[in-house]
Amino acid sequence: MANSVFETGWQLLRQRDVARLFIAYLVTYSGTAMAPIAMAFGVLELTGSTEDAAFVIAAPTLASIGVLLIGGVLADRTSRQRMIVVAEALAMLAQFSIAYLFLSGTATVPMLTLLMLVNGIAMALHAPAAAGVVVQLVEREDLQTANALLSMARTGAMAIGAALGGLLVAAFGAGLTLAIDAASFGASALLVMSLRPKRQLQPEKASVFEDLRLGWKEFISHTWLWVIVLQFSLLVAAGESVFGLLGPAVALEHMNGAEDWGIIAAAFGSGTLLGGISSIRLRPRYPMRFATLCTFSFCAVPLALAVPLPVGLVAVAAMVQGIAGQSFAVLWYTTLQQKIPGEMLSRVSAYDHLGSIALAPLGIVVAGFLFERAGYRATLLIAALTVIVPTSLVLLVRDVRRMTSS
Repeated sequence: MANSVFETGWQLLRQRDVARLFIAYLVTYSGTAMAPIAMAFGVLELTGSTEDAAFVIAAPTLASIGVLLIGGVLADRTSRQRMIVVAEALAMLAQFSIAYLFLSGTATVPMLTLLMLVNGIAMALHAPAAAGVVVQLVEREDLQTANALLSMARTGAMAIGAALGGLLVAAFGAGLTLAIDAASFGASALLVMSLRPKRQLQPEKASVFEDLRLGWKEFISHTWLWVIVLQFSLLVAAGESVFGLLGPAVALEHMNGAEDWGIIAAAFGSGTLLGGISSIRLRPRYPMRFATLCTFSFCAVPLALAVPLPVGLVAVAAMVQGIAGQSFAVLWYTTLQQKIPGEMLSRVSAYDHLGSIALAPLGIVVAGFLFERAGYRATLLIAALTVIVPTSLVLLVRDVRRMTSS
């Protein structure tokens, strides 16, 4: 079975465009994994306030919410490949600017927040285009393998980047770490520019508002889709607060700082790599039921940090969460690509991303507020319950339990 898994993946990876996109993911996500660690510790060291850090960390998600739907329309109407390149270039400029502020000692919370808003715009342009471009590079029967390979590249890079990010921040500070991240965006843009995707299906001419209306109509016509996106509006809010703010804060106050958090983040990345490998041949009869069961694991890290357990045990919890979470992600993207018409895919993906991150800025800000007033343990337990309760409710929905992969 193992040989079959690797043989299937290797055959697809030998295709020129898949290989180049795989390398682009390796490059950009290695740098991206360093950024949250650098930003969290950079702002905490700058101001000493988790509330200030919360506003800076929440800024890109807030910007994404305002731009995602337009990003989906542009990706469907123009060129998904070009949209990814523009997004990577914009992120590169923003990250180089943030790195300069830290390195020059001129960083302020307002300036960092403004530049993180620019980062959020880049994210909003990138996400819908990336979800749709895969169908232009591989055949339908290869979609799950391609999604698994790309998730392996992303998460393997994040495992390496997270570990390296913790070491770099501890040794050299946030500025250098963010400069490396900025360079990775530029390298990724060049690789994506070299792709030769199949011709993109174009929807019939319509206004932007009509495009959005048709995308919304398609989105809400699939009960499994909008219910799970609603669930993820809470899960992502909890996850962003834990990995973007609460985890680094607990590591700084109760553990060995950036080095320990780097180990935990790297374990999470390693778990997602293992999840990507195993999901190449994963074929559950009821994919969304299986995927939803996987999301119970999202409470593992906040529960472990609430004690807090020794760093090794927190790392194990992070690895388990990574394995299950990546299995969900591969099944989710493959199901979207198979069930949603190609000319609608970026718009529906935009609604998916928008719904999933809608509460993330509020979650981060509330987490920062609760951390300083109720303490880390109560805040982390609330984050865990924010995973357990909505996931249990989603399993009551028939369309989630009974929807098949055929």
